[in-house]
Amino acid sequence: MPNSISEPDAPAGRARDFAAIKRQIVERAWAEGFDVVRFTGALGDARNAVRLREFLDAGHHGTMEWMAERAQWRAAPQAMWPQARSVIVLGLNYGPTRDPLAILEQRDRGAISVYAQGDDYHDVMKKKLKVLAGSIFQTWKAEVKVFVDTAPVMEKPLAQKAGLGWQGKHTNLVSREFGSWLFLGSIFTTLELPPDAAEQDHCGNCHACLDICPTNAFPSPYRLDARRCISYLTIEHDGPIPREFREALGNRIYGCDDCLAVCPWNKFARAASEAKLAAREELTAPALAGLAALDDAQFRGLFRKSPVKRIGRNRFLRNVMIAIGNSGDASLAEAAKNALRDDSSLVRGAAIWALSRLLPPQKFDELAGVHSPHEPDPQVRGEWIRD
Repeated sequence: MPNSISEPDAPAGRARDFAAIKRQIVERAWAEGFDVVRFTGALGDARNAVRLREFLDAGHHGTMEWMAERAQWRAAPQAMWPQARSVIVLGLNYGPTRDPLAILEQRDRGAISVYAQGDDYHDVMKKKLKVLAGSIFQTWKAEVKVFVDTAPVMEKPLAQKAGLGWQGKHTNLVSREFGSWLFLGSIFTTLELPPDAAEQDHCGNCHACLDICPTNAFPSPYRLDARRCISYLTIEHDGPIPREFREALGNRIYGCDDCLAVCPWNKFARAASEAKLAAREELTAPALAGLAALDDAQFRGLFRKSPVKRIGRNRFLRNVMIAIGNSGDASLAEAAKNALRDDSSLVRGAAIWALSRLLPPQKFDELAGVHSPHEPDPQVRGEWIRD
């Protein structure tokens, strides 16, 4: 079909063509493995731009400077691609098969966020999006661009506008069909397709997601201060974890699922059907002692195809050392001692903190007397000051 069918003043007969195109796209999306697909226009919503500016002005993005640098592109799809007329928003279910919060009780094990226990969803979704976008281009000769969340696209507001779900009080997307567990991707196109109805907010008086947050990262409903968020601290933050948040991390070594897992709408959630997103057994409850001994090659091997790999071995072991310090398990002190010889000052500093929590004061002071004078990094030397 030629692009002329998308002319805004097309007769009623042509409007039925739009519906047929949408049905075909939906069917092809399902065939590709997507769980939900909706449509919206490419015009922006001024309210989203205002909320983004308030978030940035408050400094709630922390060290994620890329959010501020590309803020003007995030304001609206057409700001990034003026030729876009419609956005196809797609969801891929990654619902877990077990309670994501149960691992928090196993203090000698590391808690990895549900989304990172299988293959990297960026790769999984992008392949599917490219196949679907290619089909749209071939069939209707429409231009297309695909995006996962590495591009300056405000996926969650787009998803709400398209009707996939709504942004809950924790700022994440909530679906009446899939609860908290949807990966989002989008296809921008020059096809001008009729939009679907936006989803309404169904949070009501519930504030379970706000109450469960270990670090009080929500200044108010629908507002997140990323600087206090465990997902930000364990993934995006590249320096030492601030002392005020270390205990609250518990055994979370990559991300945090608390506010997602507690949502009542998860009663409608179901386990993911995409095999590549299935949790690997070795990542569901890995022993902290084993993780603490990983060198760079072993780290890359264990997290091959996993999003965990992108933070690098040193940042990951920093998180592992904090979890060891929170374990209350004195048998893990040896793993922390071994980390005092690590090449990374980031790891050494976290190991010192772990030992300050696991060793009796006298033994810790004796260890400090051996290591502290020889530590070249002032930041790490400072870690020897017992809390």
